[in-house]
Amino acid sequence: MRSKRLPSSYTKLFVASAFSNLGTGVSMVAYPWIASSLTRSPLLLSLIGLMASLPWLIVSLPGGVLIDRFPRRKIIVLTDVFRGFVTVAVAVVIWANQNSIHVVKSVTNLTVVNTHVLLYCVMLVATFLLESAAVIGNSASQTFIPMIVDKEELERANGRLWTAESLTSSFMGPPLASLLLGLSVFAPLAFDGASFFFSAGLIGAISRIMIKPQAKSEKAPNFRAELKEGLTWLWRHDFLRPLAMILGSLNFVGAIYNAVFILFAQEDLHTTVFTFGLLMTGVALGGTLGGLLSAKIIKKCGRSLILTLTILGMPVTFIATAFSTRWEIVWFFSGLEMFFAILWNVVTVSMRQEIIPDHLLGRVNSAYRFFALGTQPIGALVGGLTVTFCSHVLSRGTALRSPMIVAAALGLVLATYALPHLTTAKIDAARGKSE
Repeated sequence: MRSKRLPSSYTKLFVASAFSNLGTGVSMVAYPWIASSLTRSPLLLSLIGLMASLPWLIVSLPGGVLIDRFPRRKIIVLTDVFRGFVTVAVAVVIWANQNSIHVVKSVTNLTVVNTHVLLYCVMLVATFLLESAAVIGNSASQTFIPMIVDKEELERANGRLWTAESLTSSFMGPPLASLLLGLSVFAPLAFDGASFFFSAGLIGAISRIMIKPQAKSEKAPNFRAELKEGLTWLWRHDFLRPLAMILGSLNFVGAIYNAVFILFAQEDLHTTVFTFGLLMTGVALGGTLGGLLSAKIIKKCGRSLILTLTILGMPVTFIATAFSTRWEIVWFFSGLEMFFAILWNVVTVSMRQEIIPDHLLGRVNSAYRFFALGTQPIGALVGGLTVTFCSHVLSRGTALRSPMIVAAALGLVLATYALPHLTTAKIDAARGKSE
């Protein structure tokens, strides 16, 4: 039976997501590369990773209340516009001080540079502001999809969005960032800012008549009570609560692994700004295949097997990367990891959209992501501290690989807790309660 065509409102959301993620893909290379030209300190670089994930601890819960209280389409537009202005502001500051970032192309030949304190602080603040807006905007997008797509089409719609995100942010974005960085340190940030404005325009163009009415709580607005209602609903759910904890542990481990990945790629894998961009395309290829094939794979293999393989596969890819000496090998394992990560996302996001009542979707989804992603700043800090400590007793090359080994060991420990909670019976029971 042929699937029915997704609505035009979804098409606008899809294109908007693709363009904003293209800009994100550019900044995904440009930001860490520029940051690594401002400082070579593993701890200082890990603090930027901490600032990128700290909003999940601070912003996600109140953001969920806002998502349920105000029109979700407007929230997406406003957060995109805000990110556009912040990114352009950073681009202007970078352009004004570009003579202080003269090592962008030759940074891989250096292990020590004098930290540019002003620009480093600008990167810290901008990272926090951008990710704070992203937390609210992305959460609003996830809760907006069920308002424009029928329930039976959620997995297909989410799969296509993840495919577009992988193609643009990880396949097209990194090489484009390498090209733009070759022209100017200002260029990739300006491009990223423009992509947010374009996305905001497309989302704003979605007609109100194409959007299902947003369910509202019958109780009078009370910020604290609304926040508690979302947290309580999640905490009492026998499946989503442990799933959030499992994902939080996965993201904690992943943050340790990624804390100083840029230094590992530059110093141990000897990537240039161009080959680093190519390295990131492995993530894109894996994510694209995962998104394109997700619906068929979920139908054939089942949700439980997908979640199990994702958890068991993560330590394997971390160990393989830790002992790799060529960026091409890391490219392959990064793609494999992202393939399963996208399958995980399609399964779990679609389930949340099915299970959580619409009038609670923003708050419960944000509470879920609070537990699932709020561990990342701690992981980033642990990763940076691990390298800093190991640098005193091991060679710098070995120290840069140490977070990967620690992450792999923790991943194996996590598997022993997680797998009993991800059986087919428990998944089917959770989905059955929502019907």
